[in-house]
Amino acid sequence: MVMGPQRRHLSIILLSLTALRVGVSGQRGVVFVHGILSGPDEFDTLHKWISADFPDLNTTSLDAWNNMRSVEPMWRQVPAFQAQFLQAMESSPDGVVLICFSQGGLICRALLSLTHHNVETMIALSSPLAGQYGDTKWMQWFFHDIVQKDAYKILYTKAGQEFSVGNYWNDPHHHDMYLKEVQFLPLLNNETYNPNSTEYKQNFLRLKNLVLVGGPDDGIIGPWQSSQFQFYDKNDVVQPMANQTWYKNDAFGLRTLAEQGRIHSHVFPNIYHTHWPRTHDIYLKCIQPWLKPPAFP
Repeated sequence: MVMGPQRRHLSIILLSLTALRVGVSGQRGVVFVHGILSGPDEFDTLHKWISADFPDLNTTSLDAWNNMRSVEPMWRQVPAFQAQFLQAMESSPDGVVLICFSQGGLICRALLSLTHHNVETMIALSSPLAGQYGDTKWMQWFFHDIVQKDAYKILYTKAGQEFSVGNYWNDPHHHDMYLKEVQFLPLLNNETYNPNSTEYKQNFLRLKNLVLVGGPDDGIIGPWQSSQFQFYDKNDVVQPMANQTWYKNDAFGLRTLAEQGRIHSHVFPNIYHTHWPRTHDIYLKCIQPWLKPPAFP
């Protein structure tokens, strides 16, 4: 299996420590990470609302692997996002709120695992945090007649792993193949051998709050409950977060966050996938409260 992040392991530690040491004191910031088939303009509306309400906050939309390039392998994308993330932390040494949408939520998970960060709160808007297993229109653009139950035949191959969705496609009926072939999500979950698993977990646990946002009318994330770290069992029944193996053994720190009351879940009906970062009610209820001075909640 390709272990992309490990080749950069030492430099990542040094860079992230530098980012936390350097900067103008008294600065807090917001960092946006876009989803698949999109770019930083995905957050233009949120940026406008935040800038109006909190003019003293630094706001940065990471500008990497945009639009069609966002379907390339996840570990190929992460270093470019991380380089900009480190710069954003440098300009906001008093803390960062990380706002991530769709596939961007998994990019954010990687940033939190790889980096000695100063993120206070991660807000994940309809992200496939526990993986994806569902038919979506955009998959048909690339794979045409592919159906959900047969997608593993393509995505769990070397060629299939060249697509970002293959890196987090989580077929509950072929779990052994998922663990063997998928090059991103199992490593992030510490489900497979990872020599840096302890550091991944320690870094993730630097997070103070994790805000999970999703809903049943999303239409893209499958199951939509993946946005809440819930997922299918082998009978296609969605199991709660507490029933997931990586939660039970606290593989990457999620159970610790939950037991300490640091996970905050929100479910909203009647919101389609692309509307999450453009819905004012979501901003008011799930984002604005975590930005208010003098400190994060």
